[in-house]
Amino acid sequence: MELEEISILFTGDLVLDEPDAAYWLDGLAPALRDADLSLGHLEVPHTGCRHEAIGDVPAPGAPPENLAAIAHAGIGMVSLAGNHIADCGAEGIADTIAGLKSSGILYAGAGAHLAEARKPAIAEVKGCRIGMLSYNCVGPELSWAGESSAGCAFLPMETADGSAVTPQADLTSVSPAAIEILEKDIRSASQDADVVIVALHKGIVHTPVTLAPYERPIAHAAVDAGAHIVISHHAHITRGVEFYRGRPIYHGLGNGCVVTRALSPEQDHPDRAAWARKRREMFGFEPDPAYHLAPFHPEAVNAFLGRIRIARDGSVEAGIVPVFIEPPGRPVLARESKSREICDYLEAITSGAGLPEISVLDDGRIVPRELVG
Repeated sequence: MELEEISILFTGDLVLDEPDAAYWLDGLAPALRDADLSLGHLEVPHTGCRHEAIGDVPAPGAPPENLAAIAHAGIGMVSLAGNHIADCGAEGIADTIAGLKSSGILYAGAGAHLAEARKPAIAEVKGCRIGMLSYNCVGPELSWAGESSAGCAFLPMETADGSAVTPQADLTSVSPAAIEILEKDIRSASQDADVVIVALHKGIVHTPVTLAPYERPIAHAAVDAGAHIVISHHAHITRGVEFYRGRPIYHGLGNGCVVTRALSPEQDHPDRAAWARKRREMFGFEPDPAYHLAPFHPEAVNAFLGRIRIARDGSVEAGIVPVFIEPPGRPVLARESKSREICDYLEAITSGAGLPEISVLDDGRIVPRELVG
């Protein structure tokens, strides 16, 4: 049976702590609603629970009602495996999943136990079954789901000194266990899905261009195991794009929509305030005060939605929809002049990371540089 053409869009991290979530998402909603399927990464739990798990600087739970705004904006599937989804404990995960179900949003990557967390989300789109698996590569290990304990799905990385995997650890290589997990889960997902997407929470936060040593190997391993598309988030700044065995890998989707006061040094929570100050020292940048709800690296304003088109013959075309982050943190579809700047930026950071060079055409399509005549 010949397929119909299918369009898929991907956002990066979603952190919606502020009231009127629909307003913050409205700048992206026209594109998200126009796609056949739009996916995002839910960075924090949506819960009224105020429990704070130990293991990372805790993110506060976002308002549960904001999940309805995410669905209204056109996002129909989210990945959950990340370093903050367990910050409000098992109750926060349960509340989030309940809210996603009531909002009609499919999810993967977290659950009441490990088997649930590793289960793929599957959507049927125009007769094609699209599956997504979601994994946390950066810890903290206390957020990982157990056989009978809530948490997120994970791919264990090797650390330089053998210490626990945390977002601040120097992650150096992919463990054999991570490869085994990918092979098993993708093989299983492929029995129920025609297209398998793997979402990885990975990378070095708040740092332009650079990929950690484990990032390309784990993305390549996902493709080797059968993934058709690999997407990534966590760094809060966009990363390069590559094609491996003809399949697209987005090494960092950057911020999808992040509007929160939890990253400001001017707040009552001592751990969050200390981390906001420490970020400046660790990563060497001063946030623009105009972006008080998204105080990230200045280059993080260059954002995009990942765009995939699956043709009638099953071939996959990769591209982007350029996005600009306006003060104080609201993402909007980029206007024509800014759009070209963002395409040029993606070409530059791809080359700067040592990835094979790409060309981003004016219509957003991404092609290997050697194929451009």
